[in-house]
Amino acid sequence: MKIPFYLDPRNILILLDEIDSQVPSYSLNRKDSLRRTFWTLACVAVCLLLIHYMKYNSAFRGALELLSVNLGHHSHYYLAKINSTGFGGLLAYAWWTFWHVIGYIVIPFLVIRYVLKAGFLDMGWRWNGTHRHWKGYAVLLSPILVFVVIVSQGQSFVNHYPFYKLASRSWFDLIAWEVLYLLQFVCLEYFFRGFFLNSLRPAIGANAVWVMCVPYLMIHFPKLWPEASGAILFGLFLGILALRSRSIWGGFFVHAGVAVSMDVSSLIMQDKIPAVFWPF
Repeated sequence: MKIPFYLDPRNILILLDEIDSQVPSYSLNRKDSLRRTFWTLACVAVCLLLIHYMKYNSAFRGALELLSVNLGHHSHYYLAKINSTGFGGLLAYAWWTFWHVIGYIVIPFLVIRYVLKAGFLDMGWRWNGTHRHWKGYAVLLSPILVFVVIVSQGQSFVNHYPFYKLASRSWFDLIAWEVLYLLQFVCLEYFFRGFFLNSLRPAIGANAVWVMCVPYLMIHFPKLWPEASGAILFGLFLGILALRSRSIWGGFFVHAGVAVSMDVSSLIMQDKIPAVFWPF
């Protein structure tokens, strides 16, 4: 498959120039640009900080202990109740996804609605021209899937995926985990390729793409180094495609394809594809 013009690294600056030649790049005056940049990056900083410290299992356990004490129980009352169901780990990941919804969707919505006075749906939620750029998204996804098959032979990969270690226990566990995992990717894609890009573009034009790539890379630091390294170009091209298609959905489907293939490849290598349909 021939690489589309907008995915050839030699054409990056040309593509960014094209983005800047179109509305709404640099459509704000200096005063409004300063305020738009300030509020957008302040929101990004607060959201990333909140998610980083609230998404973990330790915060989930702390919240349950605080709830138990406030309702007159011993500190581990609700934690013990949840663990006794056998789904404590899955609920911890529900907590993880919940904070991605808060930080990546809810808080940006409030900023967009009440501070930026802009349209929430206009920042990438619509399908728009996604289908016209399907080749670009396919070119991004295809080599990654090949890479996943190769690295899935390694023990470090098998030990790392899926994040939810009981995903192989039943089809319910696997499907519930994948729903939570993919919902998190909807939130992530909107935050970086929807809110982040479309909020900054009227103020700083195509520079918004590179500005977005820096925190996008940083959230990948806890992951395996090939995935973190790939986030640089991955974020760049997904950003360009998002602005050209005016939609986040192509990027979401690329992420979904990578995430599900990683989990399934790992389970196949471990011979742990669930054997039963329902756990009860």
